Amino acid sequence: MSDADVLIAGGGLNGPALALALAGAGLRVAVVDPRPADARAGGNFDGRAYALAVASQRLLKALGLWAGLAGDSQPIRQVKASQGRPGEGAAPFFLHFDSAEIEEGPVGFMLEDRFLYRALLAAMAGKVRHLPGVSVVDQQVAGGGIEAVLSDGRRLRARLLVGADGRGSGVAARAGIRRRGWDYGQTALVAAIAHERPHDGIAQQYFMETGPLAILPLPGNRSSVVWSETHDNARAIAALADDAFLDVLRPRFGDYLGRIELAGARFAYPLSLSLADRYVADRVALVGDAAHGVHPIAGQGLNLGLRDVAALAEVLVDAARRGEDIGSDLVLERYQGWRRFDATTLALGMDGVNRIFASGNPVLAAARGIGMGIVSAVPALRRGFMRQAAGLSVDPMPRLLLGRAL
Repeated sequence: MSDADVLIAGGGLNGPALALALAGAGLRVAVVDPRPADARAGGNFDGRAYALAVASQRLLKALGLWAGLAGDSQPIRQVKASQGRPGEGAAPFFLHFDSAEIEEGPVGFMLEDRFLYRALLAAMAGKVRHLPGVSVVDQQVAGGGIEAVLSDGRRLRARLLVGADGRGSGVAARAGIRRRGWDYGQTALVAAIAHERPHDGIAQQYFMETGPLAILPLPGNRSSVVWSETHDNARAIAALADDAFLDVLRPRFGDYLGRIELAGARFAYPLSLSLADRYVADRVALVGDAAHGVHPIAGQGLNLGLRDVAALAEVLVDAARRGEDIGSDLVLERYQGWRRFDATTLALGMDGVNRIFASGNPVLAAARGIGMGIVSAVPALRRGFMRQAAGLSVDPMPRLLLGRAL
């Protein structure tokens, strides 16, 4: 007798979202979460936020969470992207996407980590077996299932173990799944900024030689800043006092929002690409960063993970309804076939964009500018890019990403 149909290692965001999707369809699910239950559920704003694509918002709606989150979100109504250097002003050619051009509404929604995590945690109560403060330290396939050993000595049996445990996934390593990738030579500096003027729901993306800078609208006169710099520059900037940090940021940020000041904590994350060679193994499946850790350009990391969640949940639920073994190779290969090409293509695409814009070659810079100008000037191209950013170009589209229950 198994303790759960599906055991999920990792209690960040993707793990609980998958658990809720599966539990809502009648599967028995347990989530092993290394952090304490209240680790990220505090009420204080710390500046961490996500750019949720429309498809991700629909998934949260299908899980019954969006009605309680909508009031804390900020719609992204326009996106502007350009290249340049600090203090030189806007480039002559730039991209401008306006959500009024597509039928689905806003391109996406900004939502703070504290609200999303709290909603997922609360929704699991009574539906999902949540095991906070412990981690999976070993796993063994046996007897038509998989047994996981927890850090507190407990053993749990399931038909399937899902690794939602990040780039350093222990689940993947123990299953013999190798990873490949590289360091970008960049560190992301993340902070929330309060500003004098309204942002009007406009997201700004500046591509500079040392790395991209994203200014993403939050509710009120606040924005989330994701600022990529070389490792050496980032270390020096991160070590500065708040006032000195702002002095370095201002020439990059510009003055279009008036006076700026810090509105939360500051964070720093080294950036790298990390791709799993496989998304499945014997009685194992990977989702989110355990499968693909990507550059934060366009904020697609969480959205990619939620695409995994939607596809894996649909494959498992449909298989269970047909009476299939949900942990079998046949079932898991359907998930891998659905997700691996899309995720790898997008990951390498973002890698390419970062490399192209990081080059200081003046000929390449001119070509980049002309290319951005062409895309911005052609309505069909603009709409295509917007639909891609909104997560609406996945084919086939999982039911949860259409806002439909499983």
